[in-house]
Amino acid sequence: MSSFEDRLMTSLNADDEAFLKELEDDVGMFQQMGMTFSGPLRYWTAFAFVISFLIFLLSLWAGYNMLQAESLKMVVLWGALFGWASLGVGLIKIWFWMRMNHLNVLRELKRIELRLVKQA
Repeated sequence: MSSFEDRLMTSLNADDEAFLKELEDDVGMFQQMGMTFSGPLRYWTAFAFVISFLIFLLSLWAGYNMLQAESLKMVVLWGALFGWASLGVGLIKIWFWMRMNHLNVLRELKRIELRLVKQA
């Protein structure tokens, strides 16, 4: 074995072995969503979650007011607010999905890395 392979084998400790066993289990959607609230972006994720919920409430309020409006002008204005708020919620959800995908890719890369080290 080369010195590089020796360093790789010594760098694989018990924590990495436990992590590799954890990676063997499939992760469900709700677990993936929960994992977005960990790591360096956990505060941004929590902030985006709160903002998404508030924008969702705004869209419900705008939709209700659109249905209750009496003039065409107010229907159009409330409808525009409803549309923009719904779009905002959708964009934040896309960010969450991208974050979940990013974490899944990192998990797979770590799995491959640990398997390569184990086989070396």
